[in-house]
Amino acid sequence: MQQRARTPVQDWTTDWDHLDPQWIEDPYPIWADLRQKCPIAHTERFNGVYLPTRYADVRAVAYDTDHFSSRRTAIRETHHESGGGAPPITSDPPKHRLARMVLLPPFTPKAIAALEPKARRICNQLIDAFIDKGSFDGAVDYAQHIPVRVIAHLLGVPEDDGDLFRDWINAVLNEGITDYERMMRGLVEMTDYFRPLMEQRRKHPGDDLISYLVKQTYPDGSPFKDNHVLGSVRLMLIAGIDTTWSGIGSCVWHLATHADDRRRLVADPSLMPTAIEEFLRAYAPVTMAREVKQETEINGCRFKQGEMVLLSFPAANRDPEMFPDADKVIIDRKENRHAAFGLGIHRCIGSNLARMELTVAVEELLKRMPEFGIGGEVTWSEGTVRGPRKLPLKIG
Repeated sequence: MQQRARTPVQDWTTDWDHLDPQWIEDPYPIWADLRQKCPIAHTERFNGVYLPTRYADVRAVAYDTDHFSSRRTAIRETHHESGGGAPPITSDPPKHRLARMVLLPPFTPKAIAALEPKARRICNQLIDAFIDKGSFDGAVDYAQHIPVRVIAHLLGVPEDDGDLFRDWINAVLNEGITDYERMMRGLVEMTDYFRPLMEQRRKHPGDDLISYLVKQTYPDGSPFKDNHVLGSVRLMLIAGIDTTWSGIGSCVWHLATHADDRRRLVADPSLMPTAIEEFLRAYAPVTMAREVKQETEINGCRFKQGEMVLLSFPAANRDPEMFPDADKVIIDRKENRHAAFGLGIHRCIGSNLARMELTVAVEELLKRMPEFGIGGEVTWSEGTVRGPRKLPLKIG
């Protein structure tokens, strides 16, 4: 996203901005300070948004579907409708349950286990391309390709269309925060891409997620509407790619900057499951938003109807009231009830897929190159999802 000229933040309690360079570079001290001074901050930017930073407050908002709506899940400069939503993540009860239940079968542990060999092949093909070069970009050359190719495989679309997917994700999640027209162009391009594929799969179904969705029906027996199918496909594409490549990138960044943890994992691969959970907690990539649909109060803060809430699961995961030594990455942390995949009815459907992709990406990289470190300036993403966008690494 091309950063427009923005007024720098002077007081994070009353004027916070998740597009401020200080937040983009290192938000963790900001959240820690807010927990002490003002655990639910507010800003007039973006037409008014609340920012809870304590786990308990984030949880309270996430579980309260009476007062907080999911119809708008991102903080933007303008409050336009965003083209039909992305069920179930933009659905409220009672419509939410049907939209969610339909998507559960393709993401069961058994279904995801069947994808693991494919994910390992993808990782090794990517590593083959740079292992002999002495350096590579852990984000651009590795992390950003893995979920793109896995999701393309799931949807039954060409993996070579990854550049298109990345462009749409950038339009919706990054540039679209401040540029409504850019966001809509991305959504229209997605619709134009997937609508013919939906028609094709209705006539000639295959073993893919689009074919699965177009044959689903509502309780009255009528088929899913096109907008419902398109929204769910958009969700898979946007929520299933940027979040996961950001998570993979953060794992690789940590291992590049913490040699002791990297060498410990190489020496003892049995630590991988707890390490992945700790990386998810410490570097949770996803923030969501809620719209205040009815005035309410949480932790002494009044939430005004019509304003928004930035539901920062990453901030919740750094709350020392919930996690001892919350700002330390402890790869053998035993108890870890993190919120990286969200809380409440919208907890991430694709959590099994994301865990598998993170695990496979780290395992295959460490098998092939146990020694690597930072090789240049790291650039972090701006906006809704946090992760390294440029991660230059040197091998050995």
